[in-house]
Amino acid sequence: MRVFCFGLGFSALRLHQLHHEAFESFSGTTRNPAKAVALRESGIEVHVIESGKSNASMEASIWNADALLVSAAPDEYGDPILREFPDVLRRATKLRQIIYWSTVGVYGDHAGAWIDEASPLNAQSERGKRRIAAESEWDRLGQELGISVQIHRLAGIYGPGRSVLDDYHAGTARRIIKPGQVFNRIHVDDIAGAAIAGFQRYDIQGAFNICDDLPCPPQDVVEFAGSLLGIPAPAEMTLAEANLSEMGRSFYSESKRCSNVRLKQLLNYRLLYPNFREGLIAILLASNLLASKHSIKEKMG
Repeated sequence: MRVFCFGLGFSALRLHQLHHEAFESFSGTTRNPAKAVALRESGIEVHVIESGKSNASMEASIWNADALLVSAAPDEYGDPILREFPDVLRRATKLRQIIYWSTVGVYGDHAGAWIDEASPLNAQSERGKRRIAAESEWDRLGQELGISVQIHRLAGIYGPGRSVLDDYHAGTARRIIKPGQVFNRIHVDDIAGAAIAGFQRYDIQGAFNICDDLPCPPQDVVEFAGSLLGIPAPAEMTLAEANLSEMGRSFYSESKRCSNVRLKQLLNYRLLYPNFREGLIAILLASNLLASKHSIKEKMG
């Protein structure tokens, strides 16, 4: 398959790293010229987006693709890709499928209840509302082009180099307690695996929750990571004491348990890491964090 990706971030690069043999071609974009140089050295065809400027080589790559992966987030003005490249996308006649990476944040707060893809989209945060609008825009484009659009709604992403284990290593792990707070997570390798499963089923469209089987309170993850490292978890703190950023506060304002049944049934995908325990153990075994647990203890005091 020939895939073009708008937004070569953490998950998209992991997709290429794990599944590069599945692609006849894999190209994508960044807005950072320095990042583009590094990615090209790793063998990825990268195009730098400069707002207001055309890019003939990028357009050629898009027109050659049979699948589009959209990882770029909407901004205050809407979806930047649909805003900047509408004509380029409408001329991509070889496209047969679009996968749009969204977020389970579109559901908003459901007070810890189980939800699925048919549940109301009740986002209260501006970020969540922007995602809902972007999902609708990509759906409309798919209908216009007569191709499949899959909306992959991602839970809280973690993976190698980006997990609570790394927070311990950096001395920044925190155990924030908010009664009733619960949410899902998803290992980046399962995001990549679900995308591959989705690409193989371009006859299927609609929304899919890309999440694990074990929604739980955030402190459970922090405590388990500490036990893996053989060190005590940090002291409990309240949400007020945590002094979170606006994004962090919006994250804690929503509580829900997301079902991934549709992912398993329609895309026939089986999670590599069904829960955070299996995911963190795999990350630890593949890293040098265990060997450095003594330095972690020092940073934790």
